[in-house]
Formats: sequence, structure tokens, C-alpha cells
Amino acid sequence: FGNITSIRDNMFYRCTGLTSVTIPNSVTSIGERAFYSCTGLTSITIPNSVTSIGKSAFECTGLTSVTIPNSITSIGKRMFYSCTGLTSVTIPNSVTSIDNFAFYKCTGLTSVTIPDSVTSIGQSVFNGCTGLTSVTIYNGVTRIEQNAFYGCTGLTSITIPNSVNTIM
Repeated sequence: FGNITSIRDNMFYRCTGLTSVTIPNSVTSIGERAFYSCTGLTSITIPNSVTSIGKSAFECTGLTSVTIPNSITSIGKRMFYSCTGLTSVTIPNSVTSIDNFAFYKCTGLTSVTIPDSVTSIGQSVFNGCTGLTSVTIYNGVTRIEQNAFYGCTGLTSITIPNSVNTIM
């Protein structure tokens, strides 16, 4: 697989029997909906060679844990949309923006730390994350879009830094 440089749009769309994926180091991009609705996918390893990930790439309800590599600068639109099994996510310091609906209805997430590299949190990013109890946003974020934490009924603690000048 050493010659593969991209995983194209819809490549593994609704491959419900897929349980684990290791992406080779030669891959630099993952297309839109590449692993969309792969309900059996619980584990994925994204190498540092990947620099772009398309929208809705990992809308997988069974995904439990994700480490986003340092090569990623943006968590795209709907990237982990409705990943209800997702309990843990590590956002690296390379990420500068979290786009609309990125973690929408990830009901298994309990806590999130947003590093100081992130400058904007998009619309409805954590909307419907009912299991989310704590959010820490480090200095660097200047904008939090509308409905970012809408429906986070379990949220008991949130730290918003002085750098935030717009909350929609």
C-alpha cells in the first residue's frame, strides 16, 4: 500500500463490517465521507502524513477513540458527526479551527480540551453532546459560533478564556 496517496470520497462508505483501519504513511488526504456510516469501525489510526480530511469522513457510531495527528490544521465540517461511541478525542496544537457540526451528537464524549492553537469554534460543534460534563478552552480562541454547546445537558463546567471576543 506504499504508493497510495489519498483515500477518495466515499471509498469505504457504509462498509459496516469494517472494524479497524490503519492508514499507510503515504496517504496525505482522506476524502469526504470516506468512512461514512462504517458502524462497525471502532478504531482508526491516522498517520502524520495526512494533512487534509474531508467533511463527514468519520461519521461512524461505533468509533470510541481518536487521536488527530499533528499534521491536521482543521477539524472539518461534520468530521465526527454523530459518533455516539466516541468517548475520547485528543485535539493537537496544530489545529487552528474546529468547523461546523464536527462533534455533533457525540453523546459519549465526557470532557474536551481545546488547545491554544484553536482560534475558532464553529456552529453546533458540540451540539447534542449530552454526556459532555467539562470543557476547557485555552487562550487563543476568539470566536465561538452559535449553538456550539446547545443541548449539552450534562455540562457542569466550562472555562472560556479572555481571548474570546465573540460568542454567537
